Amino acid sequence: MENVKCECGHVNPQGTVLCESCGKPQVDKEPEKLLDMRYDGSARRSQTYKKSIVDKIWNFFSSVKVGVWLIVITLAASSLGTIYPQEMYIPPNVTPSEFYKDQYGWTGQLYYSLGFNDLYGSWWYLILIASIGISLVICSIDRVVPLYRALQNQGVIRHAGFLKRQRIFGKTEFQSQQAEAFQKVEENLKKRKYNVRKEEGSLLAEKNRFSRWGPYVNHVGLIIFLIGAMLRFVPQMYIDEVLWIREGETEVIPGTEGKFYLESESFKVEFYDKEEDPEVFNATLERVGSVVKNYQTDVVLYERKGEILHGAEPELEVIKEHAIQVNEPLKHEGYALYQVDYRLNEFNSMSFNLVDKGTEEEFGTLKVDLLDPATHYDLGNGYSVELISYFADFYFDDDGNPASKSKVPNNPAFVFNMITPTKPEGEVSFVAIQENIEPLGENQYKMQFAGIEVKNVSGLTVRKDYTLWILGIGGAIFMIGVIQGMYWNHRRIWVHQQDNEIWIAAHTNKNWFGIKKELEIVLDGTDVTVPADQSEEQTTA
Repeated sequence: MENVKCECGHVNPQGTVLCESCGKPQVDKEPEKLLDMRYDGSARRSQTYKKSIVDKIWNFFSSVKVGVWLIVITLAASSLGTIYPQEMYIPPNVTPSEFYKDQYGWTGQLYYSLGFNDLYGSWWYLILIASIGISLVICSIDRVVPLYRALQNQGVIRHAGFLKRQRIFGKTEFQSQQAEAFQKVEENLKKRKYNVRKEEGSLLAEKNRFSRWGPYVNHVGLIIFLIGAMLRFVPQMYIDEVLWIREGETEVIPGTEGKFYLESESFKVEFYDKEEDPEVFNATLERVGSVVKNYQTDVVLYERKGEILHGAEPELEVIKEHAIQVNEPLKHEGYALYQVDYRLNEFNSMSFNLVDKGTEEEFGTLKVDLLDPATHYDLGNGYSVELISYFADFYFDDDGNPASKSKVPNNPAFVFNMITPTKPEGEVSFVAIQENIEPLGENQYKMQFAGIEVKNVSGLTVRKDYTLWILGIGGAIFMIGVIQGMYWNHRRIWVHQQDNEIWIAAHTNKNWFGIKKELEIVLDGTDVTVPADQSEEQTTA
């Protein structure tokens, strides 16, 4: 598409509404109306090219309405992720599908089936975020480039039709001393910190042009912020995992790819005491009975040396020891481990004796690890026990069958097969807390509870965030744009000598009351009439 040459000699891009130099309307269907000064009538690509598929994509994303709808849809989608906990926040030793179904019923199952359990990492949510970023980039380019070109090319001498159809316009007739009045206006404008340009008896006074770029600075900040948000889905850029670790155990730290291990030496919790701390939370202690004073995990951080050979234990080197407390995390190489939760006296193992019911004779003891139970226990002399089924968090389902709510051993139950010399095929026994059921008939032998071992469990959050500085820069740039566009406004005043008259027109991107008051100050003592607000005259008419 060819450029269009104005009668003033300036060549404008196709689609320009107002000549970039003199301001003459290039296409004027309603010459009686005030000029639309949005983007100074510059040619925007989205309003000029509409044929190819690239044009249509560009025009779609350049629409402010499309950008707003994308933000609304993203906010609505984000709210869905808050209905139930995201998968990263559920216990690590439970199956997500079972967790949502057991905890929240059919709505939880639907929530999981639709993929809302990992909403913020889903492909379609990332596409929404990327679409907002694309919309911001295209909206900005579509407007800021032609606006910059129009402001850079604007001439001092403006077409009469341009001046007359500004919102603020007026003219004053002089019989004499016209030059003195013009010079006095120029001096007053300079005193008001205007940048004044003169040409052939006309002048253009301008200030605070930088405020026009405030919205686009906002866009740059938002784009950087969105880039930082999307980088959180890049491995090793952002990690937010939960680690549950029991006293005495050593676990690999999530997100470190097996490089770092953590050993929990001990866990301790302290409560406020009414006698020792009478002034602290006294009313609360009376009401609730106990308030946590401190809980911490004493840990040892290890680093793996070399590669892990198949079937071999990793070689670990001690890096540091630390007492992890609330707001006192363990930090190393960008990782931070925070104390966020705990569970006291969680079942760790249970012991049983194989006993003859008639004689009460014991034939051995077996110990079941509730986190990793074995399937066969040899007691010697022909006595052994097989673990047929294990239910860590036992309950009866709707059909009356034994099932487990989770993999956490909150209410363990077992189905044992007791093999003895007199019963080589075995006898089946269902054993739960304070329950011993013989489902296939009366047995000669039984599994007798012999003891339980408990451990304290620490809930730690593992975090690593290399995107925080990007988010901070994006947020800071956004706020600069907000301040830039909010507290300043772009003001332009054109003063033109026409025969024995002085014409004055003015425009601002906002705060018309302010520019009217400023014109009163500038024209005070110059014999030039303060121009009128033509929008009020049109409304009255």
